[in-house]
Amino acid sequence: MITRCYLEITNICNLDCIFCPKTDRAKRKLTMEEFDTLTDSMRGKIRFLYFHLMGEPFLHPLLPQFITVAREKGFIPVLTTNGTLLSRSHHVIDALPHKIQISLHSHEGNGKENPEQYMAEVMDFTLRAAERGVVVVLRLWNQGGYDSKNDLLHDLIAKYYPRPWDERHYGWRVAKNVYLEYARMFEWPDGEREENKSEEAFCYALRNQIGVLVDGTVVPCCLDHAGEIVLGNLFEQPLDEILSSQRARAIYDGFTRHVAVEPLCRRCGYASVIRKLLVRGK
Repeated sequence: MITRCYLEITNICNLDCIFCPKTDRAKRKLTMEEFDTLTDSMRGKIRFLYFHLMGEPFLHPLLPQFITVAREKGFIPVLTTNGTLLSRSHHVIDALPHKIQISLHSHEGNGKENPEQYMAEVMDFTLRAAERGVVVVLRLWNQGGYDSKNDLLHDLIAKYYPRPWDERHYGWRVAKNVYLEYARMFEWPDGEREENKSEEAFCYALRNQIGVLVDGTVVPCCLDHAGEIVLGNLFEQPLDEILSSQRARAIYDGFTRHVAVEPLCRRCGYASVIRKLLVRGK
């Protein structure tokens, strides 16, 4: 069983984040029939279903229904959001997703003013969700980038969940079901990035994750936002057939040998980082 699938229920977003590579793919949203087809094809083969690759899932009017259907089919549903639509989306909590990840760095990454209003809406949603047993991860994935307001955001969180917080490896456990998480600013493996042809690489793509774009295209991981590595299409082929294809096996076997066989993978900094962590035994 693959641990997680990043299922893109829409590739439409309401923001224009500086750090986001965007997508030139045709804008669309999954219909309920399409969602049903895709989840049926992955049923029993995927554990966590992340409703995100590109796009803002809270823009989708069927989000609560998608969460419910996913849970009924045995998936563990997880949402990732920029947090700007939460004030009108409290009904999503009733569908009881397992986890909601809120990218707080998107606010500054859009040059937005009034972080107090933004955080008031985020924290009101967080309080309600955590009380219902939903895990909420407040993300600041902006280290080395758009992080000048991080101290202010800490103080605004502390108004709702007073310090001290329980320090963890990647941040803090702020309260029961609420976490604050740090990471370096994303570096997408796009065409401008130089290929790494010297270092050994490793990735969990096709081992514990895959991505499915809104048109059904299967890609190896959540960083292939443009659909550069097309392995197949779930509207046309079963998942097992796609994962056993020649291209998919070449990627899997390549990483087994610590070699990135695809140009996109050779432009990805994460493959080198993961390899170094494995060497250090982390």
